[in-house]
Amino acid sequence: MGGCIGNLRNRSPSRASSVEPAASVSSPQGSRGVGKNVSLRHEAVRWKSDLPLTEKQIQDKREEFWDTAPAFDGRKEIWDALKAAATAFESEDYGLAQAIVDGANITLPYGGLTDCYDELGTRYQLPVYCLSLPVNVVAAWEKSASLPSEQGGWVAGEEIVIKVRLSTTSKDIKLPVHSLDTIAECKQLLKEQEDLGEVRQRWFYGGILLPDRFRINEFNIPHNHVIQSIITDNV
Repeated sequence: MGGCIGNLRNRSPSRASSVEPAASVSSPQGSRGVGKNVSLRHEAVRWKSDLPLTEKQIQDKREEFWDTAPAFDGRKEIWDALKAAATAFESEDYGLAQAIVDGANITLPYGGLTDCYDELGTRYQLPVYCLSLPVNVVAAWEKSASLPSEQGGWVAGEEIVIKVRLSTTSKDIKLPVHSLDTIAECKQLLKEQEDLGEVRQRWFYGGILLPDRFRINEFNIPHNHVIQSIITDNV
């Protein structure tokens, strides 16, 4: 990643990878078109990595990009605004992302954060891995089989009770589930048990997002440990 990021400045846009566009390119005033500015599209960026990566590897790539980007052409305050907008965008808080972009006078000629300009006409390009995870992201737990129960994991095929802490109340909820239930199914059970209504849930353990498609016993979470449920409006 270090060599890739280090060489971004010397790439021409036509040769840049589809998943790692150049960090920024100076652009003469007026090159962005005559006042063209499109509202941010309210849809997640979908992409596939050439090599399957874990979420930790994606996060490392992001941190290196944001640490390196201000060294390229462009203004630090714009890079800071784009970082905040990218974080809001990934969380599907499109209204906040749009407000950040507008507040920094950033122009989006195509309605996306991968290609944008400041008020001086300088071009900024964000790699897609700063906006979303790839569709072929590899969960850390995929790399090894589930741990035996004596090591703290849950055995497949047993009824268990998990603890889920709600971000809205900081209350720990005991949720009866089956160890073969998926995270998506567990979220639905929590929604029904706590009458959460139409909200969006994101579950984390140890700071790592638990993907909906995986079964609860695949995460090897020790008994009595707490899963964090970040709840936001489903908009």
